[in-house]
Amino acid sequence: MTAPAQPIDPSRIPAHIAIIMDGNGRWATARGLDRSAGHVEGVNTVRRITEAASETGVKYLTLYTFSTENWNRPQAEVDALMDLIVVAIERETPDLIKNNVSLRMIGDIDRMPPGARKRLEQCIADTAHCTGLTLVLALSYSARWDIVQATRSLAEDAAAGTISPADINDKAVASRLSTAFMPDPDLLIRTGGDMRVSNYLLWEIAYTEIVVTPTYWPDFSKRDFIDAIADFQHRQRRFGLTGEQIEQR
Repeated sequence: MTAPAQPIDPSRIPAHIAIIMDGNGRWATARGLDRSAGHVEGVNTVRRITEAASETGVKYLTLYTFSTENWNRPQAEVDALMDLIVVAIERETPDLIKNNVSLRMIGDIDRMPPGARKRLEQCIADTAHCTGLTLVLALSYSARWDIVQATRSLAEDAAAGTISPADINDKAVASRLSTAFMPDPDLLIRTGGDMRVSNYLLWEIAYTEIVVTPTYWPDFSKRDFIDAIADFQHRQRRFGLTGEQIEQR
């Protein structure tokens, strides 16, 4: 019998949860299947975790869908992934609208095949009126790329004299990142067991709580998601202060 999920406090739901969806290929290999089968099964997990996030009151769910490093994978796998992502999002768009979920993308979108990009942008437009959960797909995404493009933008403005170099601070850099429209993640979940952040939201996760599970993404359940939130709620977020200072607030 599967143990029930840990109880969570509905008043302390993390506003923004980011996920590194790792283990699709290993899940498939362990079953004697082609790696693509793991990616297909991973799409089903995206659906159920998006539903769980919406049901629990999460405001932003950011999924590491395709990194800039993923472009270096075998071309056949890259092509299959791109097609799977687009087809899955198009298929899910009516349900996203039904559940009041809006879709956004972050990343170096210019590197994407024009046809795939156009189709995804249409899905984003179709869900733009939704006011519930915002589902953010990190596509062709690299945190280092994002920081570089943000600082280049600031440098260009400084060179043009529209801003002073003295005005460049944390807030200015954050305002030029592709994530500027949402708060930093409260919780980062990584499936698959690896203890690294893989060039994901490096600026934004400075004080993010991290949960790593050995469970491969295709097997990651709603119970696992709720348990990660419960783990988060049992932690004291100090942001560089002492525990005593936090308690005195």
